[in-house]
Amino acid sequence: MKKIILIILIVSSYIYPQELNCNVTVNYQNVPVKNRELLADFVNVITDYINTTRFTDLSWEGDKINCTFNIFFNSAGSDVNYSAQLIVISQRPIYHSTRNSPILTINDGQWSFNYEVGRAMYANLDAFDGLTSFLDFYALITIGFDLDTWEEFGGTPYFKKAFDIVNLASTSSFSNGWLPGSNTYNRWTFVSNLLDEKYSDFRSAIFSYHYGIDIYAQNKQEGQQRIVDLINVLYDMYEREGIIKSVFVKTFFDAKYTEIVDHLMDYQDKTVIIKLKKIDPSHAGRYDNVLRER
Repeated sequence: MKKIILIILIVSSYIYPQELNCNVTVNYQNVPVKNRELLADFVNVITDYINTTRFTDLSWEGDKINCTFNIFFNSAGSDVNYSAQLIVISQRPIYHSTRNSPILTINDGQWSFNYEVGRAMYANLDAFDGLTSFLDFYALITIGFDLDTWEEFGGTPYFKKAFDIVNLASTSSFSNGWLPGSNTYNRWTFVSNLLDEKYSDFRSAIFSYHYGIDIYAQNKQEGQQRIVDLINVLYDMYEREGIIKSVFVKTFFDAKYTEIVDHLMDYQDKTVIIKLKKIDPSHAGRYDNVLRER
């Protein structure tokens, strides 16, 4: 019997080694008709690459991570040179539920790369490529964020791999978006935040937060308390430093603010919502609506 189980596990690992179940959409509206024809198979190529590449050395257990990569072409400099915008969205199942919890919503408008019809695509974390390295970066970020919700600091190895890509990109001809800058969002600052000890308490609280989301239906009081604990971690930082200028924190709330409000709508202490306004000013309007409804 043990041998049969072992064989099943080996076969399952062989058939389903990849981590992502990614839906890729592409909008070609802003490029000339000629380039649209050259890009006719682009969506299939990218979908196959993401969903057949193994980005970790884990024996992946359970379901693949559901995510969406929405690609919007901005321009075509030639038959092979392009700039584009990527919106990454991911979610993970809530334990013992048919519902999902949003994990990532990232809007990256600084992507430059070359693409030729019929080109071979393969992952190589030791060499930079404007197309595949960018996809590898967001695949690793998606995996890392998902693992952080199931295990405390579970995503660290993959954030480190993502930072290795950032370092390779800094000396490439496609460095746009990979270097520190004044833009609201850039990849260097984002992954630096993720690995910064300064945000370790926040990352730990993210793990606890998702435990709270998982048990909310069975134990609402504890579920809400774990959400509040995360808010208090960031509010303590706010009191020490003032406005939290963190790409990491902003990215978290871009995905989570609606979920947080939904789970705290009837929470008795309204000062929690006031704290949210201070640590997440981007969504202050939504928090104001909650305060008015009380």
